[in-house]
Amino acid sequence: MIEESDNLDHRWTQLRALLMKQFGKKPDLNAILFLIGIQELGKGITEFTKEEKQDLMHIATCKVFSLSGYYELESVDEEGWPHYKAVKPIPFANLKEQEKMLKWHILEYFNQLD
Repeated sequence: MIEESDNLDHRWTQLRALLMKQFGKKPDLNAILFLIGIQELGKGITEFTKEEKQDLMHIATCKVFSLSGYYELESVDEEGWPHYKAVKPIPFANLKEQEKMLKWHILEYFNQLD
């Protein structure tokens, strides 16, 4: 995998603790994807429909995987929503490996914000 599990777990715990200080709750993976989606949309925190929340998580997933060239930004629509296209397939992995890969990409996303 991309990184040793112990180090990845440690970095993930640190990120969750940092976000807990900022938002008052310890976010899970989905909540972190939601936050990234809000960040990428750039409209701030507002009321979102259930479908929009799912779209925000999709935007976040595409954005973090774009760091490794799996997706690229294709366009931004008239309402400001980014649209990504798949550039290369994400390697097949079991659920646990998929989660590790997603966490690693999320950590890289936050590293780039520093």
